Amino acid sequence: MTQTSDRDITAQTQAAPVTVLWDPAVATYNFGDHPLDPVRVELTMALARDLGVLARPNVSVTAAPPADRDTLRLVHQDAYLHAVQAAPHDPFFRGWGLNTSDNPLFEGMHEAASLITGMSVRAAEAVWRGEALHAVNVSGGLHHAMPDRASGFCVYNDPAIAIARMLELGAERVAYVDIDVHHGDGVQAVFWNDPRVLTVSLHESPVSLFPGTGFPTEIGGPDAEGAAVNVALPAGTGDAGWLRAFHAVVPSVVRAFRPQVLVSQCGCDSHFRDPLANLTLSVEGQRAAQLEMRRLAHELTGGRWVVFGGGGYGLVDVVPRTWSHLLATATGEPMSTSSATPDTWRGFASSKRPAAKVPTVMGDGADASFQPWDPGSRTDPVDRAILATRRAVFPLHGLDPDDPRD
Repeated sequence: MTQTSDRDITAQTQAAPVTVLWDPAVATYNFGDHPLDPVRVELTMALARDLGVLARPNVSVTAAPPADRDTLRLVHQDAYLHAVQAAPHDPFFRGWGLNTSDNPLFEGMHEAASLITGMSVRAAEAVWRGEALHAVNVSGGLHHAMPDRASGFCVYNDPAIAIARMLELGAERVAYVDIDVHHGDGVQAVFWNDPRVLTVSLHESPVSLFPGTGFPTEIGGPDAEGAAVNVALPAGTGDAGWLRAFHAVVPSVVRAFRPQVLVSQCGCDSHFRDPLANLTLSVEGQRAAQLEMRRLAHELTGGRWVVFGGGGYGLVDVVPRTWSHLLATATGEPMSTSSATPDTWRGFASSKRPAAKVPTVMGDGADASFQPWDPGSRTDPVDRAILATRRAVFPLHGLDPDDPRD
C-alpha cells in the first residue's frame, strides 16, 4: 500500500486550519494533593507556546463553553450528574465512585469537569463539521469515567461524550485509539455494543495495573463483535516492543474498519519515568506513535483527527515534552527530540516546581526503531500478547491473524 509521506502530511496540515482548545480555567479540575496535578497541562501549553507551536499561522487557540446537561447525558446517567454536583457540599458523601482516594471531592467539580468536556466536544464538532482538519484538547482524555460513576481520576468521560456527539451529528464510523498506559475502559464500556465505534487500546497488562480490564478476549458486545480491540503488554515493555505491537495490530484493524474520523487518546504515562505504571517508553517512542496516528488519519479519514491528552504523572519532565510534540505533530511540522527547551520555559517550570529537575532537551536520546512482528515468534512476551490480540479480533475483521501482511 502506497502511503503519503510525512513531508506531504505536514504540508497538508500546514495548509489547513487546526484548532487547539485551551482555557486556563481547566486548572480548577484539581483534586489537591494528588497525582493528577493541573500543573502538567499548564506547563505543556507554556512549552508549546514558547516553542512557537501555538503561533503557527494555521493554528487557532480557542476556549469553549462547558458541556451542558443534555450533552453530558449523551453518556452519563442523570442521577450521576446530580451526585457530582451535590457531593462537594457534603464531606461525608459516599457512592458513585466519589470521595475516594482516586476521586476526592473538590469545590466546583461539576463545573471543571464540564469545562474539559465542553472543550473536547468542541474539538470533535470542529473536525466533524470541517471547520478544522485536526483539533486538540490536551486537558481531555479522561477515559475511565463510567456512565454511572467516577473512576481513575476521571469524573466525566469527555472522549466518549465527544464521540457520542459526532454520532449525534451523523457520523457512522468512528475509530478511537487509546495509547494511555491504562486500559481505556470507560470508552470501551460506553460503546461496547455499538458497531459504529471501534475502540482500540494498547496498555499495560491488567494483571499488573489498574483498572484490571483490557484483556484481548474483550472484543465487544453481541452486536459489535470485533469493535473492541485490546493489546495488553507486559510490564517493562519499552519502545521497540510497544511499537512492534502497535504496528502489528492498530493499522490493520483501523484500516479494516474504514473510519470517517480518528480519535486519539494520547496519555503519556507509558514513559519510563512515570511514577504510576510499569512500561518503559521514551519521549521518542511516544512521538513515533503520534506520528503513526497522524499518518492513519491522513490515509483513512481525509485527515480528520481529534486528539486528547490523558494520563501522565511526570509533571515537569515528561508530560510537557511529550504533549508539546503532540501539539507540534497535530499542527504541522513535528519537532526534533534534540531541540532545546527554551530558557523562558525552564524558568517558568522551575518557578512552578522548584524541586523538580527541568529537562533541557525535548527528548530522552532514545532510539525508537523496532523490528516488525514476526508470526514465527512465540517466546517473547510481547509477541505472545500481539498474537493473542490478533487471534481474538482479526478474523472478525476479515483479517488473517497469522499473516504479517494483514
